[in-house]
Amino acid sequence: MFSPKARVRSAAVAAAVTAALIGFNTGAAHAAGWPPLQEGAYLYSGPDGTGTVTTVDLNDIGTCHTLSKPALSTQVVSGSAAVLLYSGPDCTARYPWGTGSLAQQNLPWAMLSYRVVSA
Repeated sequence: MFSPKARVRSAAVAAAVTAALIGFNTGAAHAAGWPPLQEGAYLYSGPDGTGTVTTVDLNDIGTCHTLSKPALSTQVVSGSAAVLLYSGPDCTARYPWGTGSLAQQNLPWAMLSYRVVSA
């Protein structure tokens, strides 16, 4: 079991790494046309964070959601949740695409559904 000092130190390291990654990615994100990083999870119908935005409820873990428009890019900033994306409706696909808890990326193909998972 971790001591209280180890927990605080781990939390401080995680916060510092997250802040550094956000600061590092901000310049590249703006140069490519991405929206600014913000806490939460967002799916975009266009590449590079463009098009219709779907806001993902990161507290709705495990529930499958089918999108009204396919997602082509995603942005996730969360310390505890990630998003699994599926190329088929109703979370059907042989291999889902996982975002991780800190991601800003174009997806390899159009995604039709998603579910939130613990990171």
